[in-house]
Amino acid sequence: MPDAEITALADALQHDWRTAQVEPRVAAMLAWAEKLTLRPAEMQASDLDPLREAGLSDEDILGLCLVVSYYAFANRLADGLGLALEPHLD
Repeated sequence: MPDAEITALADALQHDWRTAQVEPRVAAMLAWAEKLTLRPAEMQASDLDPLREAGLSDEDILGLCLVVSYYAFANRLADGLGLALEPHLD
């Protein structure tokens, strides 16, 4: 993928992942990650169905859950300690 396409995809993902041209597997992962991040109390076993339908194995789903959960943990830890973001992440 040419650099310009990578940049355009990264911009679309950062702005609103729903507008990014991603494969269905990636869209399913992003939708699931968004729900876990924003509405964790609403998660149900049936939320795994779209991931499995998109071809993710249980091991893949566990990995996805670990990554999403780690980022939530790390952000809350940083927020709780009043740590500032690195300039390139702000």
